[in-house]
Amino acid sequence: MSDQVDHSRRRLLTAATVGTGAIGVAFAAVPFLSSWQPSARAKALGAPVEVDASKLEAGQMLKVVWRGQAVFVVRRVKGIVEQLGNHDAMLADPSSDDSLQPDYIKSSGAARARNPEYWVGLAVCTHLGCSPLGAFEANNSFQVAGADLGANWPGGFYCPCHGSKYDLSGRVFKSMPAPKNLTVPPYAFAKDARIVIGVDDAPKAQS
Repeated sequence: MSDQVDHSRRRLLTAATVGTGAIGVAFAAVPFLSSWQPSARAKALGAPVEVDASKLEAGQMLKVVWRGQAVFVVRRVKGIVEQLGNHDAMLADPSSDDSLQPDYIKSSGAARARNPEYWVGLAVCTHLGCSPLGAFEANNSFQVAGADLGANWPGGFYCPCHGSKYDLSGRVFKSMPAPKNLTVPPYAFAKDARIVIGVDDAPKAQS
């Protein structure tokens, strides 16, 4: 009889110990699991970024950071915009059929922009992720970073890491290390030349 009592007592104590341990693990897991939730800083990194591009003069560029990546905002010279469709034969993907971009950019043709005057694209070469340089002057034997871009250079971007070239719509030239055109992120115009990167539609500012 006493043996039965001892066995029962041991089972009860074992169950109580296991139960207490499980409760302890559950409480200990709460702060660990909560650490998986995005922090305020992480959320901020994905927030839209607003840029006042009105301060740019034609032929100038600024670089901003969105989601930890650099983004080019370029104000293109009107004459260059008008010539964007004239060098398609030099490009690997002139229609941007194999590009990362919103549908409304695809439908904008050679300009690849919601407003042809301003071009917005990731400052990340599609080869190995280097940052291209702006080389906006056209129709000259243009040199940048020690490289001669050729007498027929239409203006655009040059990656100094491995020599990839893109036009001023971020379209890559043929026979380059880079396999694709520069990526265009979602963006919208809030008012005039205020560009909001990271959204497809932006609320209009109150006048």
